[in-house]
Amino acid sequence: MKRLSILAVFSALVLAGCVASPEPAEDDRLYQALGEREGIERIVEDMLIRVTDDVRIAHYFRGIPLGDLRDELADQFCELAGGPCEYTGRDMREAHEDLDLSRADFNALVEHLIAAMERHHVRVPDQNRLLAKLAPMERDMVD
Repeated sequence: MKRLSILAVFSALVLAGCVASPEPAEDDRLYQALGEREGIERIVEDMLIRVTDDVRIAHYFRGIPLGDLRDELADQFCELAGGPCEYTGRDMREAHEDLDLSRADFNALVEHLIAAMERHHVRVPDQNRLLAKLAPMERDMVD
């Protein structure tokens, strides 16, 4: 039930994100809540392990150096959360333009991110704050 409500919140955030861009963090409270850089790296690594085991979306990650992807995603999450990191990777449209991702693929990834945050004891309000930061990217990732 908890997962459904988080996904419902995320879906609403995605719809809201269709008209807004990710907003930079005003402070580092989310960064602190995620466990700073080390906590974010653990969450991202856990999420990547889950997605590479998920038959629905694992094929998108074949041949990608997962260590590099983990570092880039950790930088991105860290920056969005108000941490002292700078994401220097490609923009989301460029990075995903040839993948033909569906909303179901995107939602599967979000499920794994939520599961990873739950495993690492991130409070639901903090999960929702990170998801709200990520939601505007959905329009650049899904065809």
